[in-house]
Amino acid sequence: MSLVQYSDSESDSESRTSPPCKKARHDPKPGPSLPPLPAAFHDLYASSTRVSVQDDPSLHGGRKRAIPHVEGNWPTHLYLEWYPAKEELSLLTELIAHAETSLDENAPSVHSLLHSDLDAQLPLHISLSRPVVLRTEQRAPFTELLQKAIHDSHISPFEVLPDSLDWASNYDKTRWFLVLRVKKPAHDSLNGLLNLSNTALARFDQPPLYAASSHKNSHQRALPRGEKGAPLVEDYSNCFHISLAWSLSGPSEKDCARVAGMDLNALRECKIAFDSVKAKMGNNVVSIPLGKDL
Repeated sequence: MSLVQYSDSESDSESRTSPPCKKARHDPKPGPSLPPLPAAFHDLYASSTRVSVQDDPSLHGGRKRAIPHVEGNWPTHLYLEWYPAKEELSLLTELIAHAETSLDENAPSVHSLLHSDLDAQLPLHISLSRPVVLRTEQRAPFTELLQKAIHDSHISPFEVLPDSLDWASNYDKTRWFLVLRVKKPAHDSLNGLLNLSNTALARFDQPPLYAASSHKNSHQRALPRGEKGAPLVEDYSNCFHISLAWSLSGPSEKDCARVAGMDLNALRECKIAFDSVKAKMGNNVVSIPLGKDL
């Protein structure tokens, strides 16, 4: 819906014909701020408008579609979502700007993931899966399986703290991301959810995220069984991250060293909270709460 534009003559006419306003009385007590939007609202608008079903990188900054568009296929991604508060957003914006200015002169442009092209705030996330594909008939049974697995795991809402900045590439080496790595949370909730995600996806013949055979930085040790008899899970604590910006070319070793040495003291006490797992299938988002009954 387009906005109505008023000409100068119209605004002048209004100012001449409208009665003078009474002087506003100063109120030392500010009115209550608007409540935050419910989380479900963001899920309704989780995808941008599709402008083409073809892989046309010129439509989105040179990026290539990770999964080709095929009728009956549903690109799927499991993740934990974070909407930074205003103060946190400001700090992240400064970090991205500092990281870009510290790059070599010939380095490619860095594109922020904090806002859309229309300057709307975008959610950030920690991935719990690779971009995978489910068939139409698999969507419902996969969702039910994942919901039950998360419910039975008794994993409660948790928080993570920022750890360091780094550069990381996607699996195809077509994009590099400026990422905020996070510290291992209490009760190892990230590894627990990753294990649930990988196990559920394996039932539908989909590849795992951070599998030991495909990620050279993963620790090859198993965690002990929990009190509830949880299965053995690999420790991928050094892999979890939040992408802040992206580039089409990889940074140099000097660029990586500069980013790793950036001061994150302002973010050290930032507690990033998660209370649900998001499953995005096509343009549909299912939110699975943590620590709650089905």
